[in-house]
Amino acid sequence: MPAPVIKTVNLTKRYGTLVALSNLNLEINEGDCFGFIGPNGAGKTTTIKILATLLQPTWGEARICDLVVGYQSRMIRPLIGYVPDYFGAYEDMVVQEYLEFFAAAYNINGPARNKVVNDVLELTDLAYKRDAAVDGLSRGMKQRLSIARVLVHDPKVLLLDEPAGNLDPRARIEMRELLKELRRMGKTILISSHILPELADLCNTVGIIEQGELKYSGPVADIVRRARMGTVLHVGVADNQAQAAALLAQDPKLEVNNNNGFIEVGIKDDEIKDYSFIPQRLIGAGFRLTLLKEEEVNLETAFMRLTKGLVQ
Repeated sequence: MPAPVIKTVNLTKRYGTLVALSNLNLEINEGDCFGFIGPNGAGKTTTIKILATLLQPTWGEARICDLVVGYQSRMIRPLIGYVPDYFGAYEDMVVQEYLEFFAAAYNINGPARNKVVNDVLELTDLAYKRDAAVDGLSRGMKQRLSIARVLVHDPKVLLLDEPAGNLDPRARIEMRELLKELRRMGKTILISSHILPELADLCNTVGIIEQGELKYSGPVADIVRRARMGTVLHVGVADNQAQAAALLAQDPKLEVNNNNGFIEVGIKDDEIKDYSFIPQRLIGAGFRLTLLKEEEVNLETAFMRLTKGLVQ
């Protein structure tokens, strides 16, 4: 079985008494798109910076393509592309010059440089902006340019820290489609984001981190399944919602919460598969039913259930 492309063993980062990352054990296989999820201050950026060879861990080990971060960082850097959550200022440069500068940094010269710059401009849909000033680009275009920059040397691994942060809806859609194309090209991608529905659409595996500790890691479907807590129904009535909730709460088999707009009804007994008695009871008591559906557990609801919302 081949070694994981990204692997950490008890990876820990401390700043004095503050533990930013605690014994992180993570494996990402070739071709995976791994979504790294967690509140602000959870340790996502710290992890990515260590993998990008920009931070030294306090202890533990991180490997990229079986090379050890810190000891073989010079060999790792050509294999990775790191996109931080901000765009550095490059005044008095146009898009093509910007990409040529970074291609030159990787010793890509002559006709090969022209070809690779043209290729990444086409891939990121920025060819029509090749003569535009970098400083005048929109945030969405700057984010696409950041990805174009890290593709000039054709890295095997992409480390993306909030690439869709603060983008408008159209720019987020364009970013998602670009990342899907990069995955189809065989890139191994680690991406942190707060936009959970888009991660579910993009990633095949995710990890949830909180207070520097990895809580869950694995396929999206497995994490969603783990978060499911029996059958939960959303029930709506035309009026007198509080009274309807009080009626259902009399049943010891039900856990009832009166939410804004609907009643959340949890069925405590896993053996109960037929919940038709709930609408029958409400209708029999004179309530007019407007909503009855099982709660859909997606990546967003899984994250809310599997974390306590704590930050450092």
